[in-house]
Amino acid sequence: MLKFSTSQAGRRNVAKTPIWQWSATETAAAIKTRKVTSEEVVSAHVDRMHEANAAINAVVVDLSKDAMKAAKAADRALAKGNDIGPLHGVPVTIKINIDVEGQANSNGVVAFKDNIAPGDSPVTSNLKKAGAVIIGLTNTPEFSLRVCTDNPLHGLTLNPWDPAVTCGGSSGGAGASIAAGIGTIAHGNDIGGSLRWPAQCNGVATIKPTQGRVPAFNPSATAERPLMAQFMSSQGPIAREVRDVRLGLEVMAQRDPRDPWWVPAPLKGPKLKGTINVALAKIPDDMNTDPGVISLLRKAADYLADAGYRVSEVELPDLNGVWQLWCDLIMTELQVLQEEQMRAVTSADFNQTLDAVLALSTRLDQAGYIKAISDRSRHIRNWMTLLEDYPLLLTPTTVRATPEVNADLGGHKSVKELLRNDLRFISSMNVLGLPAAVVPVGLHKGLPVGVQIVGSRYREDLCLDAAAAIEKRAGILVRKLWER
Repeated sequence: MLKFSTSQAGRRNVAKTPIWQWSATETAAAIKTRKVTSEEVVSAHVDRMHEANAAINAVVVDLSKDAMKAAKAADRALAKGNDIGPLHGVPVTIKINIDVEGQANSNGVVAFKDNIAPGDSPVTSNLKKAGAVIIGLTNTPEFSLRVCTDNPLHGLTLNPWDPAVTCGGSSGGAGASIAAGIGTIAHGNDIGGSLRWPAQCNGVATIKPTQGRVPAFNPSATAERPLMAQFMSSQGPIAREVRDVRLGLEVMAQRDPRDPWWVPAPLKGPKLKGTINVALAKIPDDMNTDPGVISLLRKAADYLADAGYRVSEVELPDLNGVWQLWCDLIMTELQVLQEEQMRAVTSADFNQTLDAVLALSTRLDQAGYIKAISDRSRHIRNWMTLLEDYPLLLTPTTVRATPEVNADLGGHKSVKELLRNDLRFISSMNVLGLPAAVVPVGLHKGLPVGVQIVGSRYREDLCLDAAAAIEKRAGILVRKLWER
């Protein structure tokens, strides 16, 4: 078990807590009111990164030298009375599969180790405009297409709770770094659970935004992604506290003309009348579940009821069909447009896992692909109709305990159990394009368990409100990690 020190001194007006343990919200406020300098804050996080990262390998590109320069510049700007952004001088991390100007967007692939970004992605740009200081880039599996974070270029990322279990994927470096106290907000992205699964594994919070909420584009890209991959993928924040997830979303969601799918929807929707109904998802009969994990799902339902929500158990519309649609669409696009190029530059581990995922899917012909896209609209309509009566859906993030490191290398059966059984509730949300938050509820056998809260399109605010209500009762889970 990894041990983390909490001995570092730091200034904070609420309590004598190490700076690296402060929330992003607290950190930004302390810098703005000059109770602490950005240089002090970034230095504390750099020290923390150098202390903790050696044991987990979450941050694989160290940008601390540039970060310290940026922190000093942030302090000078504040001293001059310049306008400052909501994350002015606050340390963050970026996943290595989006562009940071001058850095390699390797996406965990050895062949891309020199793929230097000619400019910033929209998320990177928005974070910089908000004043954030990037202290490092976090790890991801090859092509960000595994549920465990390991690659031949940067190696294996470990879970700070227990190195024997996975930190998740593909934003595993982001989730592990945040849990370990490296940075205040970590960027990640999600095409099949890649924000929410690492949040679950590492005991932190996140939100997969609605498709079109956060702009996405990589200047280093040589071709556009397939259409459904564009529609299923979302950029988003991972943080230790729900309020920081909300702050990160507000910053990341700012307009960028390079994304034609970006939608100028308000971040706060109209207030709902009366008591908010929450549908607690019925677990499909064919799912193999861990009673301890499911008991924490029901505890989360009790927390919401205690907070004033009305919770009822409800069967979700054709969950199995929605998951299969996700798998068929994403794998068909990959096979037609990407598979040959991927296999030419990837490892045996990647190819083994890809073979297992392909075995779960049906390769669609032209007519089948067109019909599947049409069926997607029907599924979305059915779920949107349910969300009219139940504005929030409470589901498992996973129905079983976090598996061992590189569990997806255990053969076709293991991959099927992971994707189709354990993670069915989260991957299905990508093809629907619905917002989905994850918040920790508690520990099962010493490991974190979170739940997923799904809302209607562009109602991330409702998802995060409910996540905050659970967090208020469950507590900030990573504090238990730091107390060990």
